[in-house]
Amino acid sequence: MNSLFVFCELDEGKPVDVSLELLTKGRSLANTLGCRLEAVVLGSGIEGIEKELYPYGTDVVHLADDPVLEHYRTMPYTSVIVGLFRQEQPQIALMGATTTGRDLGPRVSSALHSGLTADCTGLEIGDHYVKKTDTTYKNLLYQIRPAFGGNIIATIINPDHRPQMATVREGVMKKEIVNRNFRGELKRINVSEFIRPEDLAVEIIERHMEARRVDIKAAQIIVSGGYGMGSKENFNMLYELASVLGGEVAASRAAVDAGFAGHERQVGQTGVTVRPKLYIACGISGQIQHTAGMSQSGKIIAINNDAMAPINSMADYVINGDVADIIPKLIKHYKANAR
Repeated sequence: MNSLFVFCELDEGKPVDVSLELLTKGRSLANTLGCRLEAVVLGSGIEGIEKELYPYGTDVVHLADDPVLEHYRTMPYTSVIVGLFRQEQPQIALMGATTTGRDLGPRVSSALHSGLTADCTGLEIGDHYVKKTDTTYKNLLYQIRPAFGGNIIATIINPDHRPQMATVREGVMKKEIVNRNFRGELKRINVSEFIRPEDLAVEIIERHMEARRVDIKAAQIIVSGGYGMGSKENFNMLYELASVLGGEVAASRAAVDAGFAGHERQVGQTGVTVRPKLYIACGISGQIQHTAGMSQSGKIIAINNDAMAPINSMADYVINGDVADIIPKLIKHYKANAR
């Protein structure tokens, strides 16, 4: 049976987290399908990168190492991936819903006439029965994502075209090493076989790298605020509480839109997906647009004055009351009991 492919994106020569998360999920899906898990990685001077991918259960790594691939450019990357997929005929192809993946995925799917489901939050294998034709499609990729502004969860299938393609949001799946000693097969891609002169029409003259912003994805403790915090000034309490707990501050979209916090701190469907050990939601109602980004937190504490707030139903602990009264008390307590 044709393989499941994952495009492994690099950042400064290292695989990005979402690619490793997709390899972890891809290994599980490939086991269900009884097929191989294969990775494709493009770049320059990346010899040995396969050793970082094998431990996730990667059976084959397709390596394209060439100076023209040093930095991401749409056309050469597209030509290499499309050429490889036409040769290998994967049944499933996955990419991270990053800036690169959101540009590359549609290009590849359009060239292959395969279709693409963007920004998935779940992937499963299942069957689909069509009553009109009395046909059962076996082992389809269920591509699960929020739809209609996050008000419903849609399951999308593609029974007629291959590969079944999806981009997946960072952080919604676990990153887990299968076997540190696992060694798959390395296949080198002949880049000149796929890249055409017109693919190199765009030349990178100069690159400017912005300083890295706040990265809340790695935080084990997150203190998050919503519109119910009332003001940007009130958000200062959250920074103080997070500092005492050794955590990071996040925000709902409503709080970001109101100017209480920067977009880099936004958790939810249009922000970042996080999996901290502890998530403290302050003044957050808990609409699906937000909970889609934090529902898999280890423990959830909700602090708000609405006993019927949706987030209360998913929280492990609920504190009903005014955040302006409760948060200072928490800060005082933790400061007094800090070790």
